[in-house]
Amino acid sequence: QVQLVESGGGLVQAGGSLRLSCVASGSIFSINVMAWYRQAPGKQRELVATITSVGDINYADSVKGRFTISRDNAKNTAYLQMNSLKPEDTAVYYCNALIRSSIVTIAYDYYWGQGTQVTVSS
Repeated sequence: QVQLVESGGGLVQAGGSLRLSCVASGSIFSINVMAWYRQAPGKQRELVATITSVGDINYADSVKGRFTISRDNAKNTAYLQMNSLKPEDTAVYYCNALIRSSIVTIAYDYYWGQGTQVTVSS
């Protein structure tokens, strides 16, 4: 079993900062891509940022220059540093990871965390 647990969400004023963390635990042999998604009320879930095991990074245009994704491979943890937050960043933020769970299988599977609420007040 693999679990992803997010933390770090909360209520912040516009212009403020938050740092989200996502810890992967359980049966993990290797983690390929780790990503952050978000879903605002009434909207589809959207990709925010991705980072590969070798550090290749991509961001949604809406967060470029404000958000920074990083990871600690030794701790199976991904982070999302969010600066200059805007009310439109309000959403539930989800961690997603592509994980190979065992040395005996070559298959990778996607796993999701339960989400953490980020609310930005104007």
